[in-house]
Amino acid sequence: MNILDKIIRDKHVEIGLKKSLIPVSQLENSVLFERQTMSLATALSKSKTGIIAEHKRRSPSKSVINQNTNIQDVAKGYEVAGVCGMSVLTDGKYFGGSLDDLLITRASCHLPILRKEFIVDTYQIIEAKAYGADAILLIAAILSKDEIKQFSKLAKTLHLDVLLEVHNEAELHKSIMPSLDMLGVNNRNLKTFEVSLETSKTLSKIIPDEFVKVSESGISSIESIRELQSYGYKGFLIGENFMKTNNPGETAKEFIDNLEI
Repeated sequence: MNILDKIIRDKHVEIGLKKSLIPVSQLENSVLFERQTMSLATALSKSKTGIIAEHKRRSPSKSVINQNTNIQDVAKGYEVAGVCGMSVLTDGKYFGGSLDDLLITRASCHLPILRKEFIVDTYQIIEAKAYGADAILLIAAILSKDEIKQFSKLAKTLHLDVLLEVHNEAELHKSIMPSLDMLGVNNRNLKTFEVSLETSKTLSKIIPDEFVKVSESGISSIESIRELQSYGYKGFLIGENFMKTNNPGETAKEFIDNLEI
């Protein structure tokens, strides 16, 4: 069993427990459920830099990245840096995140927020809305075409943007549908955790222009972004590169300032 299979197995157990504790009706009555969302896709399409900065404490591939930061400070720092949006990992067991991180981020900044999670159930989409997210991530590698359709349509009724993540051509072909806003190409192989930007370059040619193209993972240089922009990418998800430093917001600001030169 690879790491992705383990994460998904544990996720189903976690959601079963949550459903028994917090019913959907309680989520729908939360203060943030009626909040007007901000479109991450629109922000990216209008931006010259397109940085989605991520808050990430650890990962299965890198163990600890940064356990010392205060997420409130990180969110404020990212906003000052001029990022387009913020990605917040909410998986606890493997990434050290939580739904509280989402709430604190929402209270700390006025950026579009992506809930970065392994979504396998509609419950998690309603949860994302209730905790202040503006967009959700769907991962083609763990979902059937019907699930992608069901989940993305539900997200649209809740006014949440949908970023659909693919790793190869087969996933892309099964996933393309009108209820998506952004197509993300993950340069990291989820089974081996190896990274190659060639994945983004290759798949860019077959992503329809009506979707905002996002490149994810392994982006650490200005040169990489400029190169990917020439392939039509408008969004760049960067986590580790900022989070491995003592001040992720300051690092992001320096990066964006250099990108704008």
